[in-house]
Amino acid sequence: MKIYHHINDFKRLKNAVVTIGTFDGVHFGHQKIIKKLVEEAKETGGESVILTFFPHPRMILNPEDHQIKMINTMPEKARLLQDLGVDHLIITPFTRDFSNQTAEDYIKDVLMGNIGMRSIVIGYDHRFGKDRKGSLAELQQYSQVYNYQINEIPEADIQNLAVSSTRIRKSIAKGDVDLANALMGHPFVLTGKVIKGDQIGRTLGYPTANLFVEENYKLIPSDGIYAVQLEILENRNKNQELSDPYYPLEDRKLKVETQKYKGMAYIGHRPTINGLSQNIEVNIFDFSADIYYQNIRMEFLHFIRHDVKFEGLEKLTEQLGKDKEATLAYFEEQT
Repeated sequence: MKIYHHINDFKRLKNAVVTIGTFDGVHFGHQKIIKKLVEEAKETGGESVILTFFPHPRMILNPEDHQIKMINTMPEKARLLQDLGVDHLIITPFTRDFSNQTAEDYIKDVLMGNIGMRSIVIGYDHRFGKDRKGSLAELQQYSQVYNYQINEIPEADIQNLAVSSTRIRKSIAKGDVDLANALMGHPFVLTGKVIKGDQIGRTLGYPTANLFVEENYKLIPSDGIYAVQLEILENRNKNQELSDPYYPLEDRKLKVETQKYKGMAYIGHRPTINGLSQNIEVNIFDFSADIYYQNIRMEFLHFIRHDVKFEGLEKLTEQLGKDKEATLAYFEEQT
């Protein structure tokens, strides 16, 4: 999959099959649209193109709302879209000027002029252009003028899935990653760099890697203990430039085997030691290598328990033993 950081970087195609959206979570509803996109491109000898935006439109149109959090960072989303077989991903900056285009200008200048659209795959409720007044009706109206085909995903096909990004966000915020994963069809992920902590876990017999998530718009699950699976990204492809913000994406034709490790993650303010800031830590099972300052990708598979304050470190250590047993039992059930 080729990635473009602005629509102006994209070279117009002769036969582009296009869909548009933020696709936060890349859930089953999104996947239905994207799979249709990829199928249509293959059937017509075209190339599949997703036009998405960053920042998320809600961040620009509602800048005072600091509670807006996203299921995916852009690199996480790009990886999911790549896995679905998309040819081109255009990530264009969302601005107020961009949002103020009329429906016709959006179709004529962006979809036709910049991308070379010959077909569009769209959900029944998609809105675009100034004040979100553009809809399926406008796409149908101008299809005769600009000569493109429309493939609509009917309302019943989406609604029957009973899934939405909002519902998934609420589930993750409550710690219910089990439900969120079921709605998305893949695990919720946190990606970040391992930083040095105060090493209290090591003194308790449960050394942890402390994860720093750089993107402040990324949704963090509720405080608690989780069963997780993780991979160390620097070990995926040594030829990849680590400065690339979309690392570790590789050509989808190249299948790089990656070792995955099991562990239990902790999110919380460490109330037993009167911690002040939220920590994200993971105790990696059967692992002792030094991974400071390396990036890891952590999949949240199952919620174990909520965070609580214990009477002292001895009680905390005792509970951590029970948490590890519960986590190992979960993995045993999955085999």
